[in-house]
Amino acid sequence: MRTAAVFFDVDFTLIYPGPVFRGEGYRDFCARYGVVVDPARFEAGVAGAAPLLDSIDRGEAYDPEVFVAYTRGIIEHMGGSGPGVDAAAREIYREWAACHHFELYDDVSDVLRGLAASGVRIGLISNTQRCLTSFQAHFELQGLITVALSSFEHGFMKPHASIFSAALARMDVEAGRAMMVGDSIRHDVEGALGAGMRAVLLDRAGTAPARAARLGVPVIRSLRELPQLLLG
Repeated sequence: MRTAAVFFDVDFTLIYPGPVFRGEGYRDFCARYGVVVDPARFEAGVAGAAPLLDSIDRGEAYDPEVFVAYTRGIIEHMGGSGPGVDAAAREIYREWAACHHFELYDDVSDVLRGLAASGVRIGLISNTQRCLTSFQAHFELQGLITVALSSFEHGFMKPHASIFSAALARMDVEAGRAMMVGDSIRHDVEGALGAGMRAVLLDRAGTAPARAARLGVPVIRSLRELPQLLLG
């Protein structure tokens, strides 16, 4: 059955954070609140805080406190402590919604325009508080996206089946004729498969876990591989 619609995750699939959300940026955020952190420990902080996202893995209702706690965990793993940690984490969470802090991957625009030109409808499903209308305008993607749904708007986060079902209903497409493309096995791939959609894992870093193979889903390193996959 021909794929009629492709839905994309947004963060780390279509866009990536700029310097403000890396080690030096965290240092600057924290300094405003009297918190001292070591920028060199940022990557370790991200890894150490990752378990705090477990509630998202269960597909619960959207709760900003989950993301604030995650950010707070990064700061603490970077050596931050004291009453300013929470305030810094909350500012970082708020700023995450601002598109100007992010960059568009260089394969996104051409691939989305090619898909749209071929008649494939394009959608966005994102676990974010970011305004997806502003996202499209900022990155000059207007006219390419048919449906855009965030967990903040919908109320539940991927992999909760309802957010996929709601996006499919808005697109007016059957699950079997839709594909989800994202960087997270649990949120994007397993969530989409649970809703009856096809799924593709985008593994830009080339570190796809074995679970992707066990699920039998295609793994691509660049969105430029997607059109050929659709044709196949």
